[in-house]
Amino acid sequence: MSTTATEAKFLTLPEVADRYRTTAATIRYWRSSGYGPKAVKVGRRVLFPLSELEAFDQRLLSDAAA
Repeated sequence: MSTTATEAKFLTLPEVADRYRTTAATIRYWRSSGYGPKAVKVGRRVLFPLSELEAFDQRLLSDAAA
């Protein structure tokens, strides 16, 4: 199964959960509480742009350094 350039720019909810070593339920909770990386809905799918994940990572790092 190959991915196109467009698909590679987004991660699914289970992929994001794996990235942060947590569960999909935790990522859903983060979304409902306004915490975590921003996501977009495409139809019924929730997708996370890589740019948003990288921005969230930077916020986590700057909070840890403070």
